[in-house]
Amino acid sequence: MQHFGVVHELYSPMPGRFKDYIAVPKPNMYQSIHTTLLGEKGTPFEVQIRTWEMHRIAEYGIAAHWAYKEASYLGRKQVVKVEEDKLSWLRETLEWQKEMEDPQEFLETLKTELFEDEVYVFTPKGAIKVLPRGATPIDFAYSIHEQIGHHMTGCKINSKMMPIITPLNTGDIVEIITSDNSNGPSRDWLKLVKSSSAKNKIKGWFKKAQKAENIEKGKELIEKEIKRIGLTHADLFKNEYIEPMLGKYNYKNLEEMYAAVGFGANSPVKIIARMLQEYRKEHQEEDIEEKIQALSKTRKPKPSTSGIIVKGIDNCLVKLSKCCNPLPGDEIVGYITKGRGVSVHRKDCTNINDLISEDNRLIDVEWYNEDEKVTYQSDIEISSNDRTGLLMDILKEIGTTKAKILGVNTKTTKEKIAIIDITLEVENLDELNKAIKVIRKVDSVYDVRRKK
Repeated sequence: MQHFGVVHELYSPMPGRFKDYIAVPKPNMYQSIHTTLLGEKGTPFEVQIRTWEMHRIAEYGIAAHWAYKEASYLGRKQVVKVEEDKLSWLRETLEWQKEMEDPQEFLETLKTELFEDEVYVFTPKGAIKVLPRGATPIDFAYSIHEQIGHHMTGCKINSKMMPIITPLNTGDIVEIITSDNSNGPSRDWLKLVKSSSAKNKIKGWFKKAQKAENIEKGKELIEKEIKRIGLTHADLFKNEYIEPMLGKYNYKNLEEMYAAVGFGANSPVKIIARMLQEYRKEHQEEDIEEKIQALSKTRKPKPSTSGIIVKGIDNCLVKLSKCCNPLPGDEIVGYITKGRGVSVHRKDCTNINDLISEDNRLIDVEWYNEDEKVTYQSDIEISSNDRTGLLMDILKEIGTTKAKILGVNTKTTKEKIAIIDITLEVENLDELNKAIKVIRKVDSVYDVRRKK
């Protein structure tokens, strides 16, 4: 600190350009005092003040410094031991590399951690946590422990309750509030956190949760199929039957297979059929051939709760896309989403063009034409010259059809043009078209269209 006083006497310091990394070291154990001064001609220059030990770390890296096994001390050799906690930052970096499959993502993460400005915040007990600038209490919670972050429900900043997305400032004292009843992190947190460690822990939570859910669903579907063909789990699930099936579909283990079936990427029928081929080699009874034939025959497919049949897959999670709201009678196509089953779009949907390039994830779907009635929502937009009683006349005409009104929103432009958005509940495209037809007959209405 004596040298620090000397340089500030010789030159004027630039305000806000002083950093003390000795009192609060960087995560990679870098320590030094930085101060920016103004030269005689007004040219700024930086002075870094550190001990020789700190200089060796800065110049040659922490690994080179701590691996320096021998040091001369009064003519004798002294062994320098590496302390476990000093290499924790390096070990954490190596863990990131294992977790990230994309080398470019790891490189960007490393750049962020090494070079981004930092904030220094405190736990209620006074422990310092170093976080990237712009970090939130979410980052802080995960820096303490993974489970603290997963169960976080609120926070206090400087003893005051604050939103968990509040950016932290140096010197803040942060207290995390948790609950055992927490449902876990939100996907929105991935957009808010700044530290790579927090992002990786949040991604890991969703990966495990989603996989576990799909595995359980896959097990249920497989067991249901085994029961349907009159066998038991013990009959089929032997290593000599399992290994060929895993090899055919390139699954590493049974959990991966169950997850794929639960997700909808493979069907339980195909899985069981491959295992039955091996089963048949050891069991030549007549009914085995019949079981395999029963699997290969076209069975009466079961629709989803949305009234959609997905080719080759029963009991698959199906959602009608909100961007185009398909109805029975529309030409449709399915898209296998990540973790949310199959999303169904109209073939003329503007968004489907973006998905065509990923045709390995497109799947054939069709409407289920049975007596069981399923209703669907559809939005229409009506354009009309504004007049008294317009809305009442439109609603009256819709009442003459089978369509059910779920919502109405109206607005009038400066030019006295009325724009009316109506959400209808119908059973198929024909019912929607009938409703559109009667609305077009209303006086002053000049356009009725189905919203895409």
